[in-house]
Amino acid sequence: QVQLVEFGGDVVQPGGSLRLVCQASGSIWNNAMSWHRQGPGKRRELVAEIYISGTTNYADSVKGRFTISRDNARNSVYLQMNSLKPEDTAVYFCNSDERLLRGLWGQGTQVTVSS
Repeated sequence: QVQLVEFGGDVVQPGGSLRLVCQASGSIWNNAMSWHRQGPGKRRELVAEIYISGTTNYADSVKGRFTISRDNARNSVYLQMNSLKPEDTAVYFCNSDERLLRGLWGQGTQVTVSS
């Protein structure tokens, strides 16, 4: 089973940017990959996903501000987050479609947007 580790979370001011990284312990080329987040007192939600073809999909709340990308050679997935807002504060999780089917989640990485 491929393990995923998320990192890159930090405290940033509104309007700032962060780049999250998801590093897989094995190959991800045959998986759709996604980023999810869970804010304080909120349910976990899908933020962005990228299919094997490279096609992407975003939650309405992040369209135009976040960009998901993947590097299969490095077994990595990225989330570039620009124009961050306080409501983007959450723990961000990376996942693959295989792990989602099994209900497996990593530790996530904390993003806090605050002045």
